[in-house]
Amino acid sequence: MATKSHEQLNIMFFPYMAAGHIIPFTHVAKLFSSRGVNSTMITTPLNAPLCTNSIQRSKCLEFDKKIELILIKFPSAEVGLPEGCERADLITTPEMDGKFFLATTLLEIQLEQILDEHRPHCLVADAFFPWATDVAAKFGIPRLYFHATGLFPLCASLSMMIHRPHKKLLSETESIVLPGFLDEIKMTRNQIADFFKLDEEAEFTKFCKAGLESEERSYGVIVNSFYELEPDYADHYRKVYGRKTWHIGPVSLYNKELEDIAESSVAEQYQCLKWLDSKKPNSVVYVCFGSMIKFADCQLLEIAAGL
Repeated sequence: MATKSHEQLNIMFFPYMAAGHIIPFTHVAKLFSSRGVNSTMITTPLNAPLCTNSIQRSKCLEFDKKIELILIKFPSAEVGLPEGCERADLITTPEMDGKFFLATTLLEIQLEQILDEHRPHCLVADAFFPWATDVAAKFGIPRLYFHATGLFPLCASLSMMIHRPHKKLLSETESIVLPGFLDEIKMTRNQIADFFKLDEEAEFTKFCKAGLESEERSYGVIVNSFYELEPDYADHYRKVYGRKTWHIGPVSLYNKELEDIAESSVAEQYQCLKWLDSKKPNSVVYVCFGSMIKFADCQLLEIAAGL
């Protein structure tokens, strides 16, 4: 990824179409931009506000003036999705989930056209786009992976995908120990995510395998963590799994405006902290289901009652 001393470094960022991916990708683009890099985000029209709102606030404060935006068409209609279904949280059925996944694979042609036209020095693409490694390679462009999660879960996921220890379990309550792991982590079959338990011929299993191979052939991996937080797993990820890594997180800390953090207002943060301060020590349990899970009120009440 060497450039001539007088050249301006140009890097493109291509996140998966979900808020939990686009927001940290935008933070990374802003971080690179603050170091003098010309940064460009690639996304669809519906998802653009997740990027532009944050970027525009920074520009008003004279930060991150070099971030550009390239819009691509999300092929909703081509795969049978409703027009405008361009983000993962808009999926409402398992059938739509499969179609949405298929639609993301059809973005390959548009990405190839963009790289051919702009010829950036590097492409930072989401882990959900394993095919981006080969697309970038056509033009001699290094591809970096970005993982918004930490190194402990990355190592745990790789252990599950490579070794598939759950296949040895005979019942849902029988437990296994994650193989090749630094700490002893025991899990029963019913605690393992369903996508890990899919048959080897399942499309998602094949996708995960292709992702592992693509990541191995990529230029390296950017991780939303820092070495001092989990040094053993940072070393494990690099030495055992052979990944060239850069730990640049937590990327949300780059934001100089409090409004950017978690996309919430200062007043909302204050109210949350005020409520937490009113509780006794060790009396609050925080449960996070991610940015795409939707529960009916009755389900939330059952979960709360169970806790």
